[in-house]
Amino acid sequence: MSTWLIYALLSALTASLVAIFGKIGLQHLDANSATAIRSVVMAVFLVGVVLAQGKMNLVSEILADKKALGFIILSGVAGALSWLFYFMAIKFGKVSQVAPIDKLSVVFAVVVAVILFGEKVSLVAGLGVALIVAGALMVALG
Repeated sequence: MSTWLIYALLSALTASLVAIFGKIGLQHLDANSATAIRSVVMAVFLVGVVLAQGKMNLVSEILADKKALGFIILSGVAGALSWLFYFMAIKFGKVSQVAPIDKLSVVFAVVVAVILFGEKVSLVAGLGVALIVAGALMVALG
């Protein structure tokens, strides 16, 4: 099995736990405040990972590249907005409906990659994207 596939499956598994643990934790709490706490936990955890890997010296390299830093900041803002909306959605909705709709991000990412980067999507991949849309809607609305 390819390394990327192992990481992708681990990403999917741990992302599913975000919804489950988040839904349990949000029962009587404000979703935005809970998301802020989650973000602090993530930041501390990830700084710990970078320290454990001995890569703290690479942070200055990122800070020196203003263009890359700008896009990393935009990615962080987009991620924060995604978490805020996701936690609001699972607070008020069913995880079994919210999670599939959230996965439409795959479809949006493919469409934007085609538009911005000129990435080519084969007929089979295009059908797969259409099936993701259909599947997400069927699970969420069915």
